[in-house]
Amino acid sequence: MQISTNSDELNKRRLKIAMLGHKRMPSREGGVEIVVEELSTRMVALGHEVTVYNRRGGHVSGDKYTQDQVDIYKGVRIISVSTFDKKGVAAITASFSAAVRAMKSDYDVVHFHAEGPCMWCFLPKLAHKKVIATIHGLDHKRAKWGFFGKISILMGERGAVKHADEIIVLSRGVQKYFKDTYNKETVLIPNGITRPEKREASDITEKWGLKKDEYILFLGRLVPEKGAHYLIKAYRQIQTDKKLVIAGGVSDSLEYLKELKALVDNLKLNDRVVFTDFVFGDVLSELYSNAYIYVLPSDLEGMPLSLLEAMSYGNCCVTSDIEECTSVIEDKGYSFAKGNVPELAALLNRLNSNPESVYEKKAQAADYIVNKYNWDDVVRRTLELYE
Repeated sequence: MQISTNSDELNKRRLKIAMLGHKRMPSREGGVEIVVEELSTRMVALGHEVTVYNRRGGHVSGDKYTQDQVDIYKGVRIISVSTFDKKGVAAITASFSAAVRAMKSDYDVVHFHAEGPCMWCFLPKLAHKKVIATIHGLDHKRAKWGFFGKISILMGERGAVKHADEIIVLSRGVQKYFKDTYNKETVLIPNGITRPEKREASDITEKWGLKKDEYILFLGRLVPEKGAHYLIKAYRQIQTDKKLVIAGGVSDSLEYLKELKALVDNLKLNDRVVFTDFVFGDVLSELYSNAYIYVLPSDLEGMPLSLLEAMSYGNCCVTSDIEECTSVIEDKGYSFAKGNVPELAALLNRLNSNPESVYEKKAQAADYIVNKYNWDDVVRRTLELYE
């Protein structure tokens, strides 16, 4: 990991920083976890002291993916806090435990991640600490939450508005939401991405028979707002010998996974659709590296890190036309009207029969995305808010 800096930055005051609201670090359980890791490790590399507060409990996609907790990761101190590990309350209880500990410690900055945990922003403010909140998306709109879950998340949103010194948002759509809803100015700092190394198909061929350019890829958490059901329905309507790969684990959404598999069964696609479960490491890299098209048909996003990752591997990306996706791909990918299955099917048919259109976007994607979204810039701008 390289951190670009200069003498002025090196001479700045070394800060003691706490981060909370994520599940665990290191982990790929969601985009929040990736952001916390990138920020914290890079800030430590610049000479700051960073502590992150992990939740206790198992991996959201199942205990088989749970890793042993460590005390130090790439120079970042990790503390696991008390958590009531149940749907709807794990984030709230863990962030309360973390906020209390942060309030009692000598941090200069306490950085909350995600809406729900921000209900406890007032605790470190009582101890006169600077509080930063990053809103990774409008979580109260996610389908997995019931009435009380949505209420608690909205309480967190309002807690950030009332008590945070600065609120970071990842997209103009969310920035507009805070202005329209609360007349609150926010700071737009999108996520970053690092150029990866591509990998030839090996493990994915052995596991699922997948070869380069012979599959369409969806990769993300299997939750309703990601729209995998639209993609499966559209796939049924296209003429192709390519497989459809649905890659990703569940997040309090096992029923949705069952619905997706029932849909595949009802459409008689069992021999053409591959469910991989949660993926990471070499398998994740191989899936990105060898896809013909990557599709993200979301109804709702904050800023989709999986889309940045897919483009960084040089993929032709197809997304719904929500602002959070189209502002990322601009003219380097394709979009369709959110939720419009016939339009998605028509687009996939066109790209399947016109590979030159696909390879044109592939050739542009990686250079474009790594130049547009840079983690060093994200860290610099975030530290400026801390100061």
